[in-house]
Amino acid sequence: MNLWQFVVRRLLLLIPVFLGVTLITFLLVNSSGNPCTIYFNEKMTQEQLDRTIAKYGCDQPVWTRYGLYMNNLVHGDLGTSAASNRPVIDDIALFFPATLELTSAAMFLAVLLAVPLGVVSATKKDTLPDHLGRAFALSGVSIPIFWFALLLQLLMFSMDRAGYPSLPISGAYSVTLIHEHPFLDTPSLQPTHLLILDSLILGDFTAFLDLAAHIILPAIALAYTSMAIVTRMMRSSMLEVLRQDFVLSARAKGVPERLVRKRHARANALIPTVTVIGLAFGGLLAGAVLTESVFAWPGVGRWSTNSILARDSVAIMGFSIVISVVYVLANLVVDIVYAYLDPRIRLE
Repeated sequence: MNLWQFVVRRLLLLIPVFLGVTLITFLLVNSSGNPCTIYFNEKMTQEQLDRTIAKYGCDQPVWTRYGLYMNNLVHGDLGTSAASNRPVIDDIALFFPATLELTSAAMFLAVLLAVPLGVVSATKKDTLPDHLGRAFALSGVSIPIFWFALLLQLLMFSMDRAGYPSLPISGAYSVTLIHEHPFLDTPSLQPTHLLILDSLILGDFTAFLDLAAHIILPAIALAYTSMAIVTRMMRSSMLEVLRQDFVLSARAKGVPERLVRKRHARANALIPTVTVIGLAFGGLLAGAVLTESVFAWPGVGRWSTNSILARDSVAIMGFSIVISVVYVLANLVVDIVYAYLDPRIRLE
């Protein structure tokens, strides 16, 4: 099977997954009470109420309502948020770039540190570096992310009180910069809506430094768990590869140990690790709620939390569907990369 055939097959498999996600989400929300209440808000006039009932088929059987809901969904209509009185798709488009930026920074940091740490832990098996690496991995999967985030904030607060340089503990940028850098608070002035990237595109290095300083702490907090998982996977995969025949043959031929580890062992050990990295990235996109809430980060995680507190069921349903789709797409990318790295996968 060629790579493109493998990709097409995986894309076709996304269809039943997407239908399953939308069906489960729709039934769960509609089973909580009157199905019309998820589309209504107190600001609606009677004319708007009647139009909403006709649009979503609130007086129709559940399967008819689901068909109308899917029709609206295909056309990009996730309903209107009761809290903001804006289309849910507009709210997600406004807040998702901040989550994507934070997740990308966290994943970059996790991979940058975890892969070398896993390699060192495997090559120095049962020595002090290995013990320290395993202790780090164990703590990463054991410590609650919100508690670790609060510890980072407390550390920065203590450093600031003591007169030492510290990092910002909340927000995506300093509010005092908005007057001189209006693009920070004006989406229409942002080329990509990714603020750090936009600051570079616009050549605004003052804003870039401020944005970079604000993202460091939430990125560390969000990356910590993923770093631990990637480290454990890289260590176990590296140990398994080092016992393979081709590695033993390379050593028997007199290839220097450094080259054996770099060219033979590490490249092959990265194959299963890439899968974990991709899944972790999708998980971070969906699971940044706690980190964004603690650091007041203006992403979809914090937005969804506020929607839950406001009992904005339309926004909650839209968030669930979008994040589910993002997670499924992340899995698709992982499958494609995996098949590219290991041709045996696409031949199965």
